[in-house]
Amino acid sequence: MAAHFITRVCRLLKQQSNVSVKRFSTCMALKSQETKQYTITKEVDGIRTIVLNDVKKRNALSLGMLKEIQENLYKDTEDLRVIILTHNGPVFSAGHDLKELTSKEGREYHAQVFSTCTSMMSSLQDLPVPVIASVSGLATAAGCQLVASCDIAIATEKSGFATPGVNVGLFCSTPAVAVGRSVPRKVAMEMLFTGEPITAQEALQHGLISRVVPNDQLEDTTMKIARKICETSKSVVALGKRTFYRQIALDRKQAYNLTEQVMVENLSYTDGQEGIRAFIEKRKPVWSHDESKDH
Repeated sequence: MAAHFITRVCRLLKQQSNVSVKRFSTCMALKSQETKQYTITKEVDGIRTIVLNDVKKRNALSLGMLKEIQENLYKDTEDLRVIILTHNGPVFSAGHDLKELTSKEGREYHAQVFSTCTSMMSSLQDLPVPVIASVSGLATAAGCQLVASCDIAIATEKSGFATPGVNVGLFCSTPAVAVGRSVPRKVAMEMLFTGEPITAQEALQHGLISRVVPNDQLEDTTMKIARKICETSKSVVALGKRTFYRQIALDRKQAYNLTEQVMVENLSYTDGQEGIRAFIEKRKPVWSHDESKDH
């Protein structure tokens, strides 16, 4: 509706001979911004795939892209089990759109970009369902942060990962939060101080990604993992994911205290007892997928 209205206004402006070229160009730029689709989203059998689709800008995480990813992450679907983040084009994501980070935009706009980015990145681990990054190409700066923030990351042999902000005078401080929690400190610091990319195999070795596959096997491998997750109880997976990220920030004693309680809680779930009964009876479990309790 908004895009249609803007189109009509632009046409009317063009018909008026006294309208400046600048005003008409501004109108058309507004129309382009309003109608641009940064992602393509589809959902089949509980698996939602979000495809980064701003190929001309190397899938830069512009404010518009960030907002659209966030919207698609939280789109309410009762049957949702897994989210896959992937991309069109040879680059997974080149990070923030540097054209949005000039002085012309101002501090308030810059603050909005990074606040929106932090919110979206945090939501990947706050969501109750697993999020898988499926990468075939380069992931740099905030694009590397996006990969590091996902629960699982599968990459092709030709993929590469870097935090090169230091080379353009903008240290990758926010990407360092996710990357520094995925790889050893000294590896993270070398990436951050030099901006040099690491290969997919190096990323696997250091724990940034989960698996490296041949180029033609990326989609099949990603879907195989997603479908395997779909065979489990949604409520149990949500409990497990939530607990994992809580305990990982604790010391060992606190982590065990927390997870002991969670194991007891899990055993009270209907799905917890159903899984045990199914194992004993040598049959497939029939999950309720909710948090109902047997005791």
